[in-house]
Amino acid sequence: MIIGLDVGGTHADVVLLGNQGLLREIKIPTDPADLFQTVLTCLQTITKDIDPDEIQRIVLSTTLTTNTIAQKKVPAVGMIVSSGPGIDPAFYRTHANYYSVSGSIDHRGREIKPIDAQEIRKIGATLKQDGIRNVGIVGKFSVRNPRHEIQMAEILKDSFDRIFLGYQASGSLNFARRIATTYLNAAVYPIHRHFFDAVQKSLQEKGLQVPIHILKADGGTMNLKASMDYPGQSILSGPAASVMGSVAFAPVDAEAVSLDIGGTTTDIAVIARRVPLLHPLGIRLGGFRTLIRSLETHSIGIGGDSVIDVKDGALQIGPQRQGPAMAYGGPLPTPTDALFVLGKMRDGNGESARQGIESIANRLGINPEQAAERIFEQTCRTILAEADALIDRINSRPVYTVHELQAGAKLSPDHLLVLGGPAPYFVERLRRISRRQVKLIPRWQVANAIGAALARTTCEVSFWPIPSWAWPQRRKKTTAKTSIRIIPAQMRSRPHLSC
Repeated sequence: MIIGLDVGGTHADVVLLGNQGLLREIKIPTDPADLFQTVLTCLQTITKDIDPDEIQRIVLSTTLTTNTIAQKKVPAVGMIVSSGPGIDPAFYRTHANYYSVSGSIDHRGREIKPIDAQEIRKIGATLKQDGIRNVGIVGKFSVRNPRHEIQMAEILKDSFDRIFLGYQASGSLNFARRIATTYLNAAVYPIHRHFFDAVQKSLQEKGLQVPIHILKADGGTMNLKASMDYPGQSILSGPAASVMGSVAFAPVDAEAVSLDIGGTTTDIAVIARRVPLLHPLGIRLGGFRTLIRSLETHSIGIGGDSVIDVKDGALQIGPQRQGPAMAYGGPLPTPTDALFVLGKMRDGNGESARQGIESIANRLGINPEQAAERIFEQTCRTILAEADALIDRINSRPVYTVHELQAGAKLSPDHLLVLGGPAPYFVERLRRISRRQVKLIPRWQVANAIGAALARTTCEVSFWPIPSWAWPQRRKKTTAKTSIRIIPAQMRSRPHLSC
């Protein structure tokens, strides 16, 4: 048996799969303040009366880090970047606590200028004074020689909870993307650590001793413990689960768009003939181009529980979520409350929902029914517009091979696959306003957890070559005509492994 668990910002979905298929499915509210209890409740409920020895593995996915970026709630971290020949690293500034420092290594891995230890200590003290607990360190050509990154980390090791090094984040020479990737690894680490601790504690409480994997951005899995070294891999874990849960229902001879409409975000992906599109170089996240290998997905801060506001006479939906809809005890009006006013949902406090929508209607100068209609319509049209924008971005990329040039292939999806908690309420409206065929995914409420459970491990390995200046030198021995190879220890080929 396999357990698939997807922890979102609004709900946690868990399934139990066996040889007969889907055996059990559960959906419970997520308590971000007590993830331990959320995960434990999921595990206790799904494994009730099940022999723990029958559980072969547990595969997890989460949208917690994705939601953090979509809502622009990334924790403060520090970045220290050293240069080399070429563009000043200050050009790639990621945020306020970003420092360009002296010291450089060239593209062959040779030290041009050493680091200034006193400068690093001073920056470390400033970051610590500002309450920074996690830091990223990147050197321009550290993949050829990580000496400076290692030296800076050694200087700062006692001052911070976690230090992420650029040469470990990726083996690619792309300086700007390596900076962004290291920054995001450091930024989402506290959220992922909280999730990791909750899972570990819950499993101990339940007494489950089984392999634990987490779904990565590329739709494959990695060991949960290893994910602490690469927390950025979890950023698109939730969206990847949505894609993997949709693939089986996509048309075999056409292209489709997958829409996972949740409480906090909507995750969009493109599937071509049952094959999800892959972004092998690195996905764009929160405005940053990264080196995180990923399925081609796009997450927007619009969901059933997105906060609704009126600014300058215009509706604004999301990207923030401040708890559940007012119909379920939340503080602010949401698209879910609009569904209550429109009579599409009835399993909550309809009066509270109406009060929330009335507050929006009064500011727009219309009645609550009109406001609810406008909110729902704008939510659906925004999601469709973002899906079209994703397709346009994919189609606008340059071609790099003769085959691509001759094929002239352009994506033109004519199917929409909808899943997620509120999916049934959106399908009807999407069918009305979209030019595509719209299909509700079977088991739409837990399809993402099923997708996570069925995923398999993927692995990416980068081998860094020895630069020409460090090639083996020959030394003659007096006793025999032989030679030995002298290779500086720090320059020996080191693999970058992420799996």
